[in-house]
Amino acid sequence: MELTERILHYLDKTDKVETLVLAREFNEDHQKIVGAVKSLEALDMVISEAVKSTKWDLTEEGQLVAEKGSHEAVLYRSVPDAGITQAELMKSGPNAKVGFSKAMSAGWIQIEKSGGAPIVKKKVDTITDTVQDHLNEIKKGIDNLTTNVRNDYKKRKLVQEITIKSFILTKGPQFSTTIKKLETDLTSEMLLTGSWKTLQFKPYNFDALGQPPESGHLHPLLKVRSEFREIFLEMGFKEMPTNLYVESSFWNFDALFQPQQHPARDAHDTFFVSSPASSTEFPMDYLERVKKVHSEGGYGSLGYRYDWKIEEAQKNLLRTHTTAVSARMLYHLAQQKEFTPQKYFSIDKVFRNETLDATHLAEFHQVEGVVAGRGLALADLISVLDQFFQRLGFTRLQFKPAYNPYTEPSMEIFAYHTGLGKWIEIGNSGLFRPELLLPMGLPPDVNVIAWGLSLERPTMIKYGLNNIRDLVGPKVDLQMVENNPICRLDK
Repeated sequence: MELTERILHYLDKTDKVETLVLAREFNEDHQKIVGAVKSLEALDMVISEAVKSTKWDLTEEGQLVAEKGSHEAVLYRSVPDAGITQAELMKSGPNAKVGFSKAMSAGWIQIEKSGGAPIVKKKVDTITDTVQDHLNEIKKGIDNLTTNVRNDYKKRKLVQEITIKSFILTKGPQFSTTIKKLETDLTSEMLLTGSWKTLQFKPYNFDALGQPPESGHLHPLLKVRSEFREIFLEMGFKEMPTNLYVESSFWNFDALFQPQQHPARDAHDTFFVSSPASSTEFPMDYLERVKKVHSEGGYGSLGYRYDWKIEEAQKNLLRTHTTAVSARMLYHLAQQKEFTPQKYFSIDKVFRNETLDATHLAEFHQVEGVVAGRGLALADLISVLDQFFQRLGFTRLQFKPAYNPYTEPSMEIFAYHTGLGKWIEIGNSGLFRPELLLPMGLPPDVNVIAWGLSLERPTMIKYGLNNIRDLVGPKVDLQMVENNPICRLDK
């Protein structure tokens, strides 16, 4: 029979029974009996009343004493008939100190001092190990010890008092020796046949915890993005709108003083859009100023001296950098009647026609910061970058001169990565050129400092990933996404 039915049959022959008795009768673990009782109680077949009882049991040290003898008996047996020096005897075992004290108190051993080292000798020929005998009785469930003796053993950490929780069982209102299965669902068939009227249904347990619902988890890129965003906002930056994945070549290249014959504008580096293939709406007065500074120069610049074509500027493409968004924002800033300094940032996708490998994808995220103000110089850029990267957890920075079509001077940013033990490139930066800013209509004394870095590289470093395809794409381990903690870049 099932354990639940055995309990019912046993209870059928008596008025009440304790679960500890059932455990002994059935030779089953007590907790297993309690589990079966709880299921019967849910069916109202039994009523249980919790009771507590205490008993004395041996500790781990007590078990050792019951098996091998008390510490004093073990020490007594270590003393040879001829005697042994006290110093040597104290090295005979880990509990020799306690054993020596108890054996001396019991009068089992004595110390002889004859001018040299103290010699320990047996004082009696035989001993009775009362402690071992008492502990073996407790082990068998026999406890005839006096309170003083038991407290002494407790003080010696040989015995401990254990509280036992059990239940007294009596018959419930639905008591039966057989268990009738209760229905858990009300089906359409029960309703049609009317059988629900005679069936018994299992009551709902409104206190039971429900099954945790499956839910989504933030991707590591989103966790690091949130950390970057929080840093920018704490530094007083405003977030730029980055919802235009498709840009015209004008805003993506020409407005940034990037020549139309630049290699980045070739099809093997850029994804051009076939439908719609071109844009036609531009601020025409601004477009003419951009055309002039490219083809003829101006604002103290010679320009590129080539035949600038509007057809090239009209071509639509998937933006290759979020600096196109910065160009739009700076143009709108220039249209204000009175210039006010601004700090902008953006974090979003960009697209480049890259060869896919362990560190490159055709789409990735760019993190960009832009500060526009009067009199800004290279020292301001380095100061802001130092503040920004300290919040990311990079305290050691190096800057290397570089070339960008739209910044002068330009600097690549390197940080020392303690985990890798080397300097790694983490971004690019510079001051926007006058050929970019002045055609927009910004005042001549306004400078713009900017920097950008990828989102994927710090994410891979933070989460210990060596291949970018483990971070983005069809081979991503969803368990990795679920288990990885919230990002703190400074930890």
